[in-house]
Amino acid sequence: MNDLPTAVFLDRDGTIIEDGHYISRLDQVRLIDGAAEAIARINAALIPAIVVTNQSGIGRGFFAEADYERLRNHLGVILADRGAQIDDSYHCPHSPEEGCECRKPGVLLFERAAGDHPGVALSQSLYIGDRWRDIAPGIALGGASVLVPGSETPADEILLATARARVAPSLGVALDWYLCVN
Repeated sequence: MNDLPTAVFLDRDGTIIEDGHYISRLDQVRLIDGAAEAIARINAALIPAIVVTNQSGIGRGFFAEADYERLRNHLGVILADRGAQIDDSYHCPHSPEEGCECRKPGVLLFERAAGDHPGVALSQSLYIGDRWRDIAPGIALGGASVLVPGSETPADEILLATARARVAPSLGVALDWYLCVN
């Protein structure tokens, strides 16, 4: 891509906050080092920062939709305190067994986001996450995809991303490749 992305799509768990597996309480929200600063850079570039996240804990009955919304709002406050903001957030509440169309690596939530945000071209957007399912939609939609592996990212997904996308050691480094602002 020669131009700035029209949107940056971010996974939540393992990319912005530590993946605590089925996070449902506010005290479980822990920002990954550098995440707020990275999101602030997206904001400074006037690019929509959009979260797309699978939240199968809702479909599995581990927590309610209201718990997810409370957590989403809490994360917004934490980020705002650090000069960053998520412009919009989309989530799939279904378990993998439900076979829905909105669960990543499906592209439905990304298409919905593009429809809600005029000016977002999916083929000119950046997709960042810690799992293959987070970045595969970017490949399918013709955008740029970067895997930022965490401690739980399977080795085969890192190899796949190395071959078909890009792999960065941090969210900040991934943005260095695509943003022209500091």
